[in-house]
Amino acid sequence: MNALSTRLKASPLLARVLPFVVFIVLTACQGSFGPESHFWVYLTKCVVGGWLVWVTWPLVSEMRWAISLEALVAGTLVFVIWVALDVPDTKLSQPDTWNLHNHFGPGSAMVWFFAGVRIAGSTLLVPLLEEVFYRSFLYRYILAPNWMFTPHSSFALKPFLITSIVFGFTHQHWLAGIACGMIYQLLVIRTNRIGDAITAHAVTNLLLGVWVITKGFGYAEEFPWHFW
Repeated sequence: MNALSTRLKASPLLARVLPFVVFIVLTACQGSFGPESHFWVYLTKCVVGGWLVWVTWPLVSEMRWAISLEALVAGTLVFVIWVALDVPDTKLSQPDTWNLHNHFGPGSAMVWFFAGVRIAGSTLLVPLLEEVFYRSFLYRYILAPNWMFTPHSSFALKPFLITSIVFGFTHQHWLAGIACGMIYQLLVIRTNRIGDAITAHAVTNLLLGVWVITKGFGYAEEFPWHFW
């Protein structure tokens, strides 16, 4: 623990990259140990992700929530775009891995438990880890050699496009993901704060979670699991 904290404190790059990489590696492990491991590994990922946020919180000053009207509007706008672009050609695939009804049975307490875990993880952890990596590190790292001293409000087309495209293709809904990355990045450039993008990202994911559990809960065949 102390050794890790020391390493992270000595390397601003590592403090912003390592938590995201660990999160991505655990994501790749979901379902690797049987179908239900998809959910249990996600739960483990949330615990590990929460610990990584706690460790890096004092070291990454921009990892702070910022509530603003712009963030709320941007988050809601991305949610609308995400749902509107739910057509086959804009997705890498349409996985059914989060079909909790199939795994645990409609009405099971485990359905509600893992639905809650999914919403909590995507709302409280994912925005912190992804926005620090993409908006604070990757965008500025491409933009300038002295990226740590580059204002978040700096704009350049190359890092803007690369970061947005990479962000988009790390999501199944790649086209919505690219648009999402652009909107979050513009929000950071406008406010000069990562915290607004963290809030916007959280709003988007919360609305998507609410959409999933209200759109078809109780109707397994119509349940929009692919949004998860």
